[in-house]
Amino acid sequence: MPEPINQIYSIPAPYRRMENMHILFWLLKDIGWCMLWKPLGLVMIFPTLIIAIVITWRTRDMKAELAHNLAIVFWISANSYWMISEFAGFDTVRIWGSLTGKHLALIPFLTGLLVLLYYYLVQKPREKQAGQLATQ
Repeated sequence: MPEPINQIYSIPAPYRRMENMHILFWLLKDIGWCMLWKPLGLVMIFPTLIIAIVITWRTRDMKAELAHNLAIVFWISANSYWMISEFAGFDTVRIWGSLTGKHLALIPFLTGLLVLLYYYLVQKPREKQAGQLATQ
């Protein structure tokens, strides 16, 4: 069943607090990366990624939210891998041709992009079409 166009999306307070903590953890992770504070950057991967997965799970019934939250999970994964590759020193190691260790982060980045492309090019038009058919 398509989601109504005028549907209101409200976030329960405990979920909103979790999302706000998620932003804090994500910022701490990236500050650790930027400042080369390896322990902070590495430790913050776990709460950042875990909360992103929990948020994705909780929004799984809303296709638009699921797609965007899945993309965020893949983004955080790619971002975290890239940080690890720099911290461990294999970011510039050639893997194949001109591709280096950090370029492997493209796999989760592109996976997130594919999820969003599928949503916008396939799922959303189907929902719109089903909504139009339902109103006829």
